[in-house]
Amino acid sequence: MNATRIIGIDPSLVACGWGLIDKTGSKITHVGHGVIRPPKKEPLASRLHFIFDALTQIILEYRPSEAGVEEAFMKDNAMSALKLGQARAACILSATTNGLNVGEYAARVVKKSVVGTGAADKAQVAHMVNLLLSGANVKAGDAADALAIAITHSNSYITPAQRARLGK
Repeated sequence: MNATRIIGIDPSLVACGWGLIDKTGSKITHVGHGVIRPPKKEPLASRLHFIFDALTQIILEYRPSEAGVEEAFMKDNAMSALKLGQARAACILSATTNGLNVGEYAARVVKKSVVGTGAADKAQVAHMVNLLLSGANVKAGDAADALAIAITHSNSYITPAQRARLGK
C-alpha cells in the first residue's frame, strides 16, 4: 500500500508553520516540520511572495499530494484577520499551483481531532502530536499546529480513487 504524503500549513505573516506526515492505511508517520519566517520589515507583498516561494520549495522537495490549511478566524482586529487571509491565500495558491488537493480546517476542529477537545491549548496540541507522531519532538507553536492540521486532514481527506468514484 502506498503512503499518502500530507502537508499541514498554519498560515501566518510572522511564522508560517508547516508539517509533513505520511499516511499508510491507518498508520501516520512524521516526515518533517518547520517554520517559514518572512522578513518582518519587508512590505506585505514581499512577505506574501516569500511565503509562497518558501512553501513551494518545501512542496517540491517533499512532494506531498494533499494539503490541510487552517482557516482564518476573526478576533478583535479586522486588519489582522485580513492580513492572515492574505497569508492563507499565498499558502493555498502555492499548494494548488503545485497540484495538491487542499482541505481547510477551523482551529477548533483541529484541536478536537488531535486532542479530543476544541478548547485545547498549544501545549496540549504539541503533546498529542508528539504522542501520535513518534520522533517528531516538536515544541508547542506553529510547527506543532501544522502537524496537527496534517493529522486532521489525514483523517478527513478523500483519496483520489474515492474522488474519481464521486466524480470530483
